[in-house]
Amino acid sequence: MARKETIKKDFLVDTAFLLAKQEGFENVTARKVAAKAGCSTQPIFRLYENMEDLWADVYVKAVEFYDFFYKNYSKDNKEPFVDLGMAYISFAEEEKQLFKLLFMGQAGDYAKSLYDVLNGSGAYVGAEFAKAREQGISNAQELFTKMWIFIHGIACMTITGDYDLSKDQTIELLKETVGAFS
Repeated sequence: MARKETIKKDFLVDTAFLLAKQEGFENVTARKVAAKAGCSTQPIFRLYENMEDLWADVYVKAVEFYDFFYKNYSKDNKEPFVDLGMAYISFAEEEKQLFKLLFMGQAGDYAKSLYDVLNGSGAYVGAEFAKAREQGISNAQELFTKMWIFIHGIACMTITGDYDLSKDQTIELLKETVGAFS
């Protein structure tokens, strides 16, 4: 009689995702996933041809996680790109390992562009462009580019521990920057 399959693909992806979230994507190895899942490596390679296929699924789950994070992040500011930036910076602060995976080049060949991840399922960047145009900002694309360089810099400084401004101070800084760049 054939052995009953007890380890499912969703369980392995969830386990590998949790490992990436806690220890970093570079630590998502067959042995570590198996140990965390409480199984041998055999179920991994029964369900996946190779680790790259599992990594791709983990990446997709990380993108979905960021999308959920952004959808649920409070959006209280009228200035364009401030809420988008604060969500991004907060994600870097709260989910350092996933931030590195999604926005600092750890994903490899299956990675989406930064813009595609940011835009998410709700065309979030497009909504910010619309907000900018509604406020009479004619150079919304240029403003986004400048703001994003600034926002990404803050997020990276958060990752390295070199950023110590409070949330309120950061919001004010972003608002001032919108004013300076528009």
